[in-house]
Amino acid sequence: MKTGRTLTEMAQALETQQALKKDYVADTRALEMTPAGQLAIANNTTQTFDVTSNAHRQIGDRIGIPAKYYNRMLTKAPELLRANVNHWFQTNPEQRMIRTLGESARAFLSRRYRRLDNFDLAEAVLPTLLQMEGAQVMSCELTETRMYLKVVTAKVQADVKVGDPVQAGVCISNSEIGMGALRVEPLVYRLVCTNGMVTPDRSARNRFTHLGRAAADTPDAYELFSDQTLAADNAAFFLKVQDLVRDAVDRTKFEALVAQMRATTEHRIEGNPVKAVELLSNKFKLQQSESSGVLQHLIQGGDLSQWGLLNAVTRTAQDVESYDRATELEELGATVMSLPSAQWKQLATAV
Repeated sequence: MKTGRTLTEMAQALETQQALKKDYVADTRALEMTPAGQLAIANNTTQTFDVTSNAHRQIGDRIGIPAKYYNRMLTKAPELLRANVNHWFQTNPEQRMIRTLGESARAFLSRRYRRLDNFDLAEAVLPTLLQMEGAQVMSCELTETRMYLKVVTAKVQADVKVGDPVQAGVCISNSEIGMGALRVEPLVYRLVCTNGMVTPDRSARNRFTHLGRAAADTPDAYELFSDQTLAADNAAFFLKVQDLVRDAVDRTKFEALVAQMRATTEHRIEGNPVKAVELLSNKFKLQQSESSGVLQHLIQGGDLSQWGLLNAVTRTAQDVESYDRATELEELGATVMSLPSAQWKQLATAV
């Protein structure tokens, strides 16, 4: 499992960000892209912010400029981009929420976006996580797009094979900038090689979208503050999250996962392992370096089974630079575990 920051470093980063955050709701007629490519918000006095790549993408999506053309204008014709953006801001006015951090506009969102922030989430769930018997924070990180907390407990443990133990855990992740829902998902930690496998729960129960009450309409712009109503709503919401955290390490659910993992140890790669990895890479769009890593770890592990392949994928997660991508590969391990029999047979018999 990619380790990321220490819990202390995470707490410091969250506190620093908390002090720098400001959110605005503005009619797009009160917004302007400046000649320098910044976003100006007319709010009594005009404030200007650098625009992050995420906010640029969201602006382009909202006003209907294809990403490839938007990026081309951004790098090669900034005045043309400015004219396009400002034209559509004025021609199709609407209320938008702009999330800023320090000197940067980091998100361009619906005015109904519910602010479930990382600081508040961590403050709500960390006590619950650390109260779990045998709990240990194995990995946490704060990337440009998401926060991650990955915790395991040594008190919920079982062997997939003799001498190959795994422990139950939970992965909590959240985006403040419109890059996905708040998610609470079971995590399986393999002690032999410190791999982590996140097992996504696709049900709405374990995912919370950032959809809330619409902020008030205004022809101008105004700064949003946390009010008592919002705080009360979020307090009730985070109680639900705490319940899901406890549920994620439920022994019965963990044992069901272990049974599924044990079954994969019996599913052999009967064809060419190189071709199996090639098919896997094509199906899930792995980069060349990731594909090479999966093959290397599969061969080094010496286990030519579905269990060996999924662990080669999760082991490769430790090698990639991006923490976000590492977590995606940890989720891909669970996908490999759950492949329908026909798809597994196609991989296993490839020649």
